[in-house]
Amino acid sequence: MLFSISWRNVWRNKLRSFVMLTAIALGITAGIFMTAFYKGMANQRINKAIRTEISHIQIHDPGFRQNNDINLYIPDAETMTHHIKNMEGIAGASSRIVISSMVASAESFAGVKIQGIFPDEEKTVTNLYQKIVQGNYFAENRRNPVIVSTKLAEKLNVKLGSKVVITLQDIHNNIISGAFRIVGLFDTHNSIFDEGNIFVRYNDLSRLMAMPEGAAHEIAILARDNEQVDNLQKKLASEYPNLEVKSWSDLSPELGYLTEAMDLYMYVFIIIILLALLFGLVNTMLMVVLERVKEIGMLMAVGMNRVRIFSMIVLETIFLSLSGGVMGILLGTLISNHFETHKIPLTLWASAYEDLGYDAFVYTSIDTHLVINITLLVLLTGFIGSLYPAYKALQNNPSEALRIE
Repeated sequence: MLFSISWRNVWRNKLRSFVMLTAIALGITAGIFMTAFYKGMANQRINKAIRTEISHIQIHDPGFRQNNDINLYIPDAETMTHHIKNMEGIAGASSRIVISSMVASAESFAGVKIQGIFPDEEKTVTNLYQKIVQGNYFAENRRNPVIVSTKLAEKLNVKLGSKVVITLQDIHNNIISGAFRIVGLFDTHNSIFDEGNIFVRYNDLSRLMAMPEGAAHEIAILARDNEQVDNLQKKLASEYPNLEVKSWSDLSPELGYLTEAMDLYMYVFIIIILLALLFGLVNTMLMVVLERVKEIGMLMAVGMNRVRIFSMIVLETIFLSLSGGVMGILLGTLISNHFETHKIPLTLWASAYEDLGYDAFVYTSIDTHLVINITLLVLLTGFIGSLYPAYKALQNNPSEALRIE
């Protein structure tokens, strides 16, 4: 009975209720869309880093990442790579030679990370081959091919087919140089990565450095499912206890922090919206209570106890906030679902975002747990917003209230 009365009371003043419902719905819609937008942006950055830059798991000799000592290599990396490929849950594995050195053209030079890769193996752990914008991905069987980014090519003032010289230190501490010809230009839309990495064939770099056969500095591993990464890391760490086995979150802690920071930001954003709506809700319900002083006094006079009156005001407020909240959640979810498959271009800020490693567009990502939590927060907001108006309703004196015209 009380529920029915409270629901009818919400619609006694249809215009006021509609305005409040619209404000709540629009606020929640904006909150859900913005959280889905930034969640999608964070997910894209993490997936881009995994698929283009670091993969899910990497194995190194202990101390290599800290010292970049080229003599800290994995002697049997090739055998390990073949074994890891056949493990359950592994999508791909690739061994690499990694060295920081110099690349120079006839006009300029730059410090870069040189990665010696097996092109076919590398396709299973990164999508570099999909980022080629000019030339090819080691398709030609020529000596000493190299792939550089369009940004680095511009910096060195070279083009497809140009010759560059790589200068490095071999494992015997001799300074040597090798001439390489550019066969492909890539663009990952990540300025830092593009300007700091070049790729050559493993065999060419191994021969230049006099590396032992089958040795490598790094083994990159891609899991079939993101959920399997932690278990695979533990399994590999137990199988190779003398090596360093790190997941993407260990290799790039800022990406792990990005997820946590984005989750925190989303809840802060929603709470700010709900706080703004709370004041509007309290104001609306105070107007309702003040307009119905005589009615509330009459209910008290005929025997309606204070608990039921308090509950009636609370239910009216919750119904009002929940109705607007549900409308907002549905609308926000529908809009966000649409943009999960339709990208939102960030053309005006494309250059700035690419400098930070983000894409120039965003696909939204809805978090089901977040939607459930927002629904609970809307209920809580309605309850909190009802307390003061309900308290004011209980302050009415029946005998005085009945004399009000």
